[in-house]
Amino acid sequence: MTTAATAHRPGPSHRPSPAHRLTPAHYEPDRVPAVVLRHAGRPDTLGVGRPGKIGLLELGFERIGRPTETGRRTELVTRYQKSPLQIMRPLYFDPARPDLAITYLMSTGGGIVQADRLRLDLHCGPDTAVHLTTQAATKIHRMDADYATQLVNLTAAEGSYVEYLPEPIIPHRDSRCYQRTVITVAPSATVLASETVSAGRIAHGERNAYQVFASDLEWRRPDGRLLALDTVRLEPGGSGVTGPAVLAGHDLVSTFYAVSPLAPATAIADTLHGALASSGLLYGVSVLPGDCGAWLRVLGSDSPAVTAAAHRAWDAVRRLLIGAPAPAMRRS
Repeated sequence: MTTAATAHRPGPSHRPSPAHRLTPAHYEPDRVPAVVLRHAGRPDTLGVGRPGKIGLLELGFERIGRPTETGRRTELVTRYQKSPLQIMRPLYFDPARPDLAITYLMSTGGGIVQADRLRLDLHCGPDTAVHLTTQAATKIHRMDADYATQLVNLTAAEGSYVEYLPEPIIPHRDSRCYQRTVITVAPSATVLASETVSAGRIAHGERNAYQVFASDLEWRRPDGRLLALDTVRLEPGGSGVTGPAVLAGHDLVSTFYAVSPLAPATAIADTLHGALASSGLLYGVSVLPGDCGAWLRVLGSDSPAVTAAAHRAWDAVRRLLIGAPAPAMRRS
């Protein structure tokens, strides 16, 4: 099933044409790590490009109303979705930031399967306030041929405040996946982002039973200048994932980033450190290159403890930057 929808006003002129959206140049990564690419193959089931295998989601947010008006809030003004990716309408339930458009990214397929090619283009216009998350954890299902990819392009324009905090990624037995996230942030914008990866379905005896999970997270300025690059390569049957510099024997790795001009980078780093000081978890905090912000990486095996630590980090940085606590999120 394919669904498409466009809001009441046309999107920007750079939006791809319907025909171009379905070309490999649009939905395939321009590069795939060798540890993933070597699993390329032709599935006996639905292959790349077949109906339901190319998932596309394009969202455009703008701040509505004149600067002198009260009650201005961020609205979703452009949308294109192609199954299995979709959203429901944005919600506004943060009592401290009623202008914040809270948007749940969803999949009708129940997760990522072999030969999936997913692409999300998320544009947050000037002075917008947007929170993006997933409805549930992202499950990467078992694969016996080929691999899956997910591209996320997030743009935060001047003066915007954006939170991109998806639920954890859970790679199942024999899965292979590459995820590339490019966050383009204007110098006056603030972006909080996170990524949490599990060692697998632990309760099913699938600790580190996936074949490969690879992830690249790029932070860039609008002129293309690279601010920071975080590269993750987890290959249990290759270089291993249980030693130092990878999972170190733990079942979850969670990373939180804050890029913002609203506070000095050292203050953001100190705030993150203080939020986790009594957590009992293994973690590290560093200032990002160019003092554009700070980041936190946490290792643990107790999922509720890691989740609580990530929430404390989000809440503490939020209070520092915008003077508002993190809201209680609603999930079905």
